[in-house]
Amino acid sequence: MYDYDLLVVGSANADLVIGVERRPAAGETVLGGDLSTHPGGKGANQAVAAARLGARTALLARVGEDGHGRLLLDSLRSAGVDPSGVLAGGAPTGVALITVDPSGDNSIVVSPGANARLTPADVRESAALLRAARVVSAQLEIPLETVTEAVRQLPSGTRFVLNPSPPRPLPAEVLAACDPLIVNEHEARVILGEDAGAEPEDWARGLLALGPRSVVVTLGAEGALVADGSGAARVASVKVAAVDTTGAGDAFTAALAWKLGAGASLAEAAGYAARVGAAAVTKAGAQESYPTAGEVEQL
Repeated sequence: MYDYDLLVVGSANADLVIGVERRPAAGETVLGGDLSTHPGGKGANQAVAAARLGARTALLARVGEDGHGRLLLDSLRSAGVDPSGVLAGGAPTGVALITVDPSGDNSIVVSPGANARLTPADVRESAALLRAARVVSAQLEIPLETVTEAVRQLPSGTRFVLNPSPPRPLPAEVLAACDPLIVNEHEARVILGEDAGAEPEDWARGLLALGPRSVVVTLGAEGALVADGSGAARVASVKVAAVDTTGAGDAFTAALAWKLGAGASLAEAAGYAARVGAAAVTKAGAQESYPTAGEVEQL
């Protein structure tokens, strides 16, 4: 019996968000709206999104001993996430500087802060959390060696899900553990390089050849493509009016990881995750926008 449906190993940031009429070009200054501060970070976002849906969720992360760290811990507890794996100290809490235009598209710059101090030793010392989780999910806003250590510490039978964001080349042992590797177009092209191809099916084939057991390519409003050794299939999304896309990919990943752990097929889990992601973009912010299971059903 697992204590957690999902353990997220990842980042926790304070999101500093400004709405703009258009995002600035190089060397350009634009005026924006009022600054707002929200709990964020890909790891914390995934944990909150899963907990909102009803998953028993824990987070292994690091924050600073500061106001932003307290904001994140309060948000995790409010959503029902077990924060016992959230370590404090070593550096200020990570910060993401986000501009959002009227279409809901965003640009993000991240200062990792304490996230960069989440170490392989922290993972080893939290081995009890990994043993208690049915699925472990990670991203790359923490050091790659820490993600690699999480893979090495995975108990037999525990599923590993990775969203390689921000993207970078991945070691073979991490790729081989991914079930699935979840990427958008940009991430796929960075990992595959010049031989990526032009279509999502090309990216999926190329990524599978690198070793993951399965691959999911997210396609925004067009849904997703899922692929494994048995073939590939498109998964439709739900058409909604986007307000803010910040954190929508994290909601997708969390929902997919939870449903896979509950026994859903890859296509079924991706279909549900696409609805969760669609619901998330209809509200401003990241964690504040994440739907409950009931709200997803209404779509």
